[in-house]
Amino acid sequence: MRRVHVIDSHTEGEPTRVVIDGAPDLGTGTAADRLAVFRSQHDGFRSAVCNEPRGFDAMVGALLLPPSDPGAIAQVIFFNNVGFLHMCVHGTIGVAETLRHLGRIDGGRHRLQTPVGDVVIELRDDGSVAVENVESYRHAHRVAVTTDHHGTVHGDVAWGGNWFFLVDDHGQELRIDRLAALTHCATDIRRCLEREGTTGAGGGLIDHVELFGPATRDDCDSRNFVLCPGLEYDRSPCGTGTSAKMACLAADGKLADGAAWRQESILGTRFVGTVRRTARGVVPTVAGRAWITAEAALLMREDDPFREGIRR
Repeated sequence: MRRVHVIDSHTEGEPTRVVIDGAPDLGTGTAADRLAVFRSQHDGFRSAVCNEPRGFDAMVGALLLPPSDPGAIAQVIFFNNVGFLHMCVHGTIGVAETLRHLGRIDGGRHRLQTPVGDVVIELRDDGSVAVENVESYRHAHRVAVTTDHHGTVHGDVAWGGNWFFLVDDHGQELRIDRLAALTHCATDIRRCLEREGTTGAGGGLIDHVELFGPATRDDCDSRNFVLCPGLEYDRSPCGTGTSAKMACLAADGKLADGAAWRQESILGTRFVGTVRRTARGVVPTVAGRAWITAEAALLMREDDPFREGIRR
């Protein structure tokens, strides 16, 4: 029987399950090297951690590993119910809160290695965690997509650590009681992007669709609904999505260096972001809070028919 030690948290509503011990050996090397081994040889472990009966579709996993550079606090690989994520800001905030819970860090700035580059976490005095994300940029502006059920919409293709299609003219009311309609709309858009061959740079798969609308909080600039790769919605304001949005705003001259962008989630929770311009785009910083919800040991018996989860 495999025993896997995990710590669960949520970041502004979105769950993270950090694997502390009991994961398969992924060898040495960079986070990208280890991700390749994880994907090709141990996908059943990903499913066992995130999928039913131990997890659920919205669960995001984070595997903590020793760093390849002694100047970093750790490596991390993010995954979900259907596969692996390049980067995850809400998950990084959850990882930081988990490391604080374990007594491994206490305040200050710390470098974390991810498959798409190093990020910096900062534990702030108010209990929040700020993540200086990977460089983010807009790849294509106002791309027209003719959907099967929602007419023609226009969106920006942008990188925020994952590839996003960001849409304002979707015609939807962004309310929590409309989840089925919002999921249908975002799925329709993503399906048409795939059919029409619209991708990110280098053929990168656009696996996140982000719908924007007016904020319902006075202290926010916008509200969003984000469809994640496994067809679940992001309960948080989505940190990589907020990074992609800020890159587009900066490209349009609508967000100055150091100015705050306050993103509201479909649940009404909030991330606060800022940017620093680069030649290609921006280096975004996104801040929010996470709360530890559980410490547990996942048990995976050899004779369990769902040892590797209920796979999709």
